[in-house]
Amino acid sequence: MQGKIVKGIAGFYYVHVAEFGIYECKAKGIFRKEGVKPLVGDNVEVDILSDENKEGNIREILPRKNDLIRPAVANVDQALVVFAVKKPKPHFNLLDRFLIMMESKKIPVILCFNKQDIAKEEELESIREIYAPSGYQLLFVSARMEEQIDEIKKLLKGKTTTVAGPSGVGKSSLINCLQREVEMETGAISSKIDRGKHTTRHSELITVDWDTYIMDTPGFSSLYTNDFEKEELKYYFPEFEPYEGSCRFNGCDHVHEPDCAVKQALSEGKIHSVRYQNYLEIYKELKEKRRY
Repeated sequence: MQGKIVKGIAGFYYVHVAEFGIYECKAKGIFRKEGVKPLVGDNVEVDILSDENKEGNIREILPRKNDLIRPAVANVDQALVVFAVKKPKPHFNLLDRFLIMMESKKIPVILCFNKQDIAKEEELESIREIYAPSGYQLLFVSARMEEQIDEIKKLLKGKTTTVAGPSGVGKSSLINCLQREVEMETGAISSKIDRGKHTTRHSELITVDWDTYIMDTPGFSSLYTNDFEKEELKYYFPEFEPYEGSCRFNGCDHVHEPDCAVKQALSEGKIHSVRYQNYLEIYKELKEKRRY
């Protein structure tokens, strides 16, 4: 039987099998020998040991589309990154670090700004100006007023989405809105997973529909990993792409070089200064890292 790992704790893996519910499974010893660790989000083959007690063994991990280290999760289709328009004011540098990480993994991002109900139109417009040139899908929502929730649900349908954002932006309220109409099966899932011995905070997939999962991502501020060289950074800013190859120098890093097409686009307002300044700051960090 095939299913998807929705949670893993202390050697137990909870596998959601569509229309049958959640099975508590152990992974076969062969995975340990091969140095393979099952991840939340893995699609797996399961041998059922007991239908009554919903117990099984993971026999095989199916090929992964991608995997992330922090959080440890596999087969993510997209990321929904949640910030507030205000209260707290968006931390664009932190947001851009997350976008870089997703770009490096080729994971599409939906940018979701909550609390639009307390924002002025010019505040929304200034955010649009920063991120419109990057081509990311941009949504302004209100979890409190339940505005645009149906739009988010449409974008999540049939996908596994990691939901990430700093504290205080209303991410939990948003997840509650998305989960509210989940069928009874999810209640059964919760009672099986939320046993007293399993209360630690782990990555966990929440079933929104039989083919739709969201993952609440803890530890947002530690998401950024600089495991690439400074020369690669420019490829993770989508708005730079139209200008690649138009600079005077091949391999231009768009920092100090003369006749740089990206800096020209910046001066013409085609690339926003907030994004470019964050690029420079992160480029400098990567350069310093190499020195040590």
